[in-house]
Amino acid sequence: MVNTSIWFAMAVTSTLYGQQPKENTLGSLWPKVEENYPGIGVKMTAMDAAKLNEQVVKSNMLPQVKAQAQNTYGTYEGSAGAFFSQAGFFNVSGLSVAIDGSSTAANTFGSTIIEWELFSFGKLRKQIEAAGALYDKSVSDKDAYILNLKKTLSERYITLLYNDAKLIWTEKNAERLDDIRKITSGLSASGLRPAADSLLASSSYMQAMGENNKWSGFRAAALIKLLELFGDETLNYTASAERFTNPSAIYQNTENSVGSSHPILDALDKQSEYYTLSGQAKKRASLPTISLLGGYAHRGTGIGPNGTVSGAWKDGFSNMTNNFLAGIGITWNITSLHTTRLKSEQLFKEAESAKLLKTQYKQAMQADLSASQTKIGQQYQQLRKTRLSVRQSEDAYKMYLARYKSGLIGLSELLQIRILLEQAENAHIEASRDYWMLLAYEAELTADFGFLFNNL
Repeated sequence: MVNTSIWFAMAVTSTLYGQQPKENTLGSLWPKVEENYPGIGVKMTAMDAAKLNEQVVKSNMLPQVKAQAQNTYGTYEGSAGAFFSQAGFFNVSGLSVAIDGSSTAANTFGSTIIEWELFSFGKLRKQIEAAGALYDKSVSDKDAYILNLKKTLSERYITLLYNDAKLIWTEKNAERLDDIRKITSGLSASGLRPAADSLLASSSYMQAMGENNKWSGFRAAALIKLLELFGDETLNYTASAERFTNPSAIYQNTENSVGSSHPILDALDKQSEYYTLSGQAKKRASLPTISLLGGYAHRGTGIGPNGTVSGAWKDGFSNMTNNFLAGIGITWNITSLHTTRLKSEQLFKEAESAKLLKTQYKQAMQADLSASQTKIGQQYQQLRKTRLSVRQSEDAYKMYLARYKSGLIGLSELLQIRILLEQAENAHIEASRDYWMLLAYEAELTADFGFLFNNL
């Protein structure tokens, strides 16, 4: 009955581990995240959209062909002559003076117009380059997102191992206090210890069980957060739990500087390039466009060659005429000169801002990398010392426990020694968490998660 809660927690842990016999490492989880996590799909879709946008912009270099067909019935006052109406505009077949017949007439009209920009002073070329830069930026954004996702996976895995170590720590504390409680209860029953000692030991045990419940909840929550990334239902992290508090390899850093190809910096560089090319394209938009024009029109009307007008609908398909046109036109929106100049200057400022932001990020990341390299070495030394401290504290606790059983020391002294052991174990767990978190942060700065994925 005394160990019911502890055995129940151990049974749950055993069941959790036993659902998947294969032991996982941090690196073995990443392919599942990469395959299943929808956030990566969002970035891939954004890349596809940027690629399609680039193709859309390129298609603007093709000739623009417009066709229309219409059949109308109405008045026909006007002057003779051929014309090409724009799509969406209705035409009437008119003549100067009607000789005889109806006051309204039916007519049909169909036309095709082709317009091909022969020379646009580099506007289209810059628009295509800007669309290409936008696609490159989407690729860099995806790479930066994946890098951040690797860090998120690492941090959640480390948090799970940390909470698991804390849970095991509280279980050990509860077991030690339960032993003390049993010994004290026996000594009190025999009259060798006061009854207050039994109550104090029981109280300490109940506090330890409360802590155990807390960390059991924390571990379950951390597991849920981790499983959200790769969509699996089971996870065996027994081997990783051992490596968490006892690293099997010493981290040797080979990167001393943050490269310009770092995904975060590259994304800012591509963003600056996109704004620059967009500004150049906008600036050239104020220049004229020279286009080749061509067209063909087919028209029928109820007005005969002699001026006689028929109001019958079928006669709107009579008296057919065909016309064509070809030529070169120049288009220049003069009123937009000032607006496009301001817009291009705005985009150039955006490009400059992104470039300065890249410089700021690079300086900050370089400083963080140098600082983390210094801290990692010292953190590893702390980890070695806390591990030694735990072993010494455990040996000391066993000696004092034997003395307590022999009646050489009191309960308060034994509990103080147990607290020192508890503090040493807790300090080692905290040092382990800090060590691996530093490695995760440096892996993000160097864009290299190889050591972390292979050794945790």
